[in-house]
Amino acid sequence: MSKPPRLTLPSVARAYRLSTARGVFAVHEAGEAVRGTALLVPGFTGSKEDFVGLLEPLATAGYRVVAVDGRGQYESPGPRDEAAYELPELARDVLAQAAALGGGPLHLVGHSLGGLIARAAVLRDAAPFASLTLLSSGPAAITEVQQARTKLLVAGLEALRDDMPALWAAMRSQDPQDAVPDSPEMAEFLRERWLATVPEQLITTGRVLIAEPDRVEELAAVPLPKLVLSGTVDYAWPVPLMDDMAVRLSAARVVVEGAEHSPNAENPQVTAGALASFWESALQR
Repeated sequence: MSKPPRLTLPSVARAYRLSTARGVFAVHEAGEAVRGTALLVPGFTGSKEDFVGLLEPLATAGYRVVAVDGRGQYESPGPRDEAAYELPELARDVLAQAAALGGGPLHLVGHSLGGLIARAAVLRDAAPFASLTLLSSGPAAITEVQQARTKLLVAGLEALRDDMPALWAAMRSQDPQDAVPDSPEMAEFLRERWLATVPEQLITTGRVLIAEPDRVEELAAVPLPKLVLSGTVDYAWPVPLMDDMAVRLSAARVVVEGAEHSPNAENPQVTAGALASFWESALQR
């Protein structure tokens, strides 16, 4: 489960609802599009808050940065219908968000599951985008160990979708005894985010992580600058697997020291610098 580095928005950012042709989405936005705009798509069980550490440094670098809650995710509404959260539907949402953000260079960033969603959007229509960054996101399904864990979670959601507080309590009871405790504010945020997310969104996107096929060859054929960015360790997709994916994509590759599955939260300054450098180079091609 991703955790934001902090919960307070920087002074340069604001929270609002972005209206699109496919509905309204909760977003955090910062900066002016001097050099372009970045659309940031969060991962499984995550939210726009996971990118809060990137907002100020990217805004300072000259970018309009928009982090979004997907449909049914935290503060964005969504139906109690599993079909509404299948990957093609989420890809169409990203394209609608891109259209609503207007013209100019638009850089797409997807974290973890968000990388699979961003990939699906680009494979559907790459025209709106100036580049694609896959952030801690791999070529296909997550590792077998993580598949097993996710299958258990999906089964729990299927059984307890109408009692999300009970499932949350059961999940937290499995936390390691030596885990560093969250602050009261962070613990309350994580619980609130879980309870606000539509269970069918979690069920369907969990199945995506378990069963997504390798689509790297298709993506490699899309003439769009690409970056594969990760931490030094990753439990969902091993770092060597992402190294290989970058080669297959002819993509730029950055490994962020001091970070694991969420470089955006664990080392946001270095991650922001790597993104800004890549975006500048992408526009020079």
